[in-house]
Amino acid sequence: METKTINKIKKYSYIFLISLLLSCMNSDNHNDNLFFYNIKVKTIYGEDFDLSTLKGKKLLVVNVASKCGFTTQYRQLEELYKEYKNQNFEVLAFPSSDFANQEYSDSQKITSFCQKNYGVTFLIFEKVSVKGKSKHPIYQWLTEKNKNGKKNVSVLWNFQKFTVDENGKWVDYFLPITSPKSKKIVKWINS
Repeated sequence: METKTINKIKKYSYIFLISLLLSCMNSDNHNDNLFFYNIKVKTIYGEDFDLSTLKGKKLLVVNVASKCGFTTQYRQLEELYKEYKNQNFEVLAFPSSDFANQEYSDSQKITSFCQKNYGVTFLIFEKVSVKGKSKHPIYQWLTEKNKNGKKNVSVLWNFQKFTVDENGKWVDYFLPITSPKSKKIVKWINS
């Protein structure tokens, strides 16, 4: 009788361990947001920037260009940033020349242009590609469902906007014609 009891305990222990193992394998223990915070980016000055320092903040990620018809959106981005930066909000600008080569090639010219013309104080990162084979990993995450877990999106032009929540999860995107201070973006920041 003692051997039967021991065998039952072993059997149920194995079943429990297998169930536990299967549960762990099927659970959502791999959060896509970890991938966002692990993406390697550099500031406009070429310094490594740890995206995990932005945990707990809502992010508006924008591909920018200095010589574009939408360049005046820098002013609205700066106004939005100044208004909400104390409410755990950040603007992340990624210069790009992917559309009609409308960005300076020199980082110093980019920063000088942004500060002189628009007084930009939000984060500006290194110039990147936002489409094609050389697409930067942050734009791979923003535009590919298999990386962001939500949606495939094409970047159509300069000043396309993406929202990322406080946990590093992809929320939505807005076309270049959408004002940074649109009702939808402001409502999201305040939600």
